[in-house]
Amino acid sequence: MKEVEALWEEVRELSLGNSTYVERLDSPPTPLQFQRDFVSPNKPCIVSHAIDDWPALALWSSDDYLCRALSSTEVSVHLTPDGRADSLVPHPNDPSALCFASAHLQRMPFSDALSLIDKHDKAYNFVAYAQQQNDCFRTEYGSLASDCEGHIDWATEALGCYPEAVNMWIGNNLSETSFHKDHYENLYAVVSGEKHFLLLPPTDVHRLYIRPYPAAQYSYHKDTGFSLEIEDPARFVPWCSVDPFPCPETKETEMSNFPLYFNGPKPFECTVKSGEMLYLPSMWFHYVRQSTGSSGRTIAVNYWYDMQFDIRYAYFTFLQSIRLAPRPYSFLRDDSSEDMSLVASVNTSRYETSIDIDEVEGNGSGGD
Repeated sequence: MKEVEALWEEVRELSLGNSTYVERLDSPPTPLQFQRDFVSPNKPCIVSHAIDDWPALALWSSDDYLCRALSSTEVSVHLTPDGRADSLVPHPNDPSALCFASAHLQRMPFSDALSLIDKHDKAYNFVAYAQQQNDCFRTEYGSLASDCEGHIDWATEALGCYPEAVNMWIGNNLSETSFHKDHYENLYAVVSGEKHFLLLPPTDVHRLYIRPYPAAQYSYHKDTGFSLEIEDPARFVPWCSVDPFPCPETKETEMSNFPLYFNGPKPFECTVKSGEMLYLPSMWFHYVRQSTGSSGRTIAVNYWYDMQFDIRYAYFTFLQSIRLAPRPYSFLRDDSSEDMSLVASVNTSRYETSIDIDEVEGNGSGGD
């Protein structure tokens, strides 16, 4: 185990820093600076004043403006009982087990969607979140295109391509996203409200206990509420098992079940405020919460640029194929004989840490 523990520490000492701080830039970087200081070392940063010239900063605070601009548009809204879309919940047929639950998806006029999103009191039996992904800004919100940039010029030049997808996110303070990763270079701009991120680098993959869970689907009816059914035929989704904010009743159990996370280095933390942009490097695991602005909602636009499947990806694939021998974990600081061994093994069991985790990403599974 000490070899992997050393890796967690060394990547912080050599590149990321030993604090939980995410570097902030006072202004957008040059393409060279962005590529050299952040993309190449796979290191996140927050850029202030990144979208100062976007009309969206002023216009999207007006419901009248948004509803007029999108008056003839239907958008996709995801409904869940508690704001946790694409997350682990009790299995409907065995509450002692978990399944991976996807939100109920409903198409509706934008004005109706906004009304549902604004119902963020827990007295309501649902939480609505516009988080369709899959290039939804250009396909569903195209009439707002002139309010923000079609791409981020310094990122486009540095990365050598235009974004593959541009997504819109509209939610309230009850929406959150469990740990997952994306195979994209992610430029995430907050227009209103704030986004709160926990971040872990790809080297920390074993700390998230990625395991396969049976896929399930929420269905919602206004008279009967939610039902949850396991997909048939059965499908398993590899997903991160760790809840970084367990409730007091389960905290001790969670810490016992997932010691690599709770006893290891603290995740990086940052809050991205209105007018700021987060660069989230490819393959970084992230957990996201949000708080609303004066409008009572959070709005963000993100740009997914294709990552380079280069030697770094090969290293990551090799690292995640290493499984840890299933012995009790001790966060060691010496050469104790209790150290856990490393075993190179690829996909030997669907319940091992070494399963293929390429599905643990936000394109269709997970949101921000």
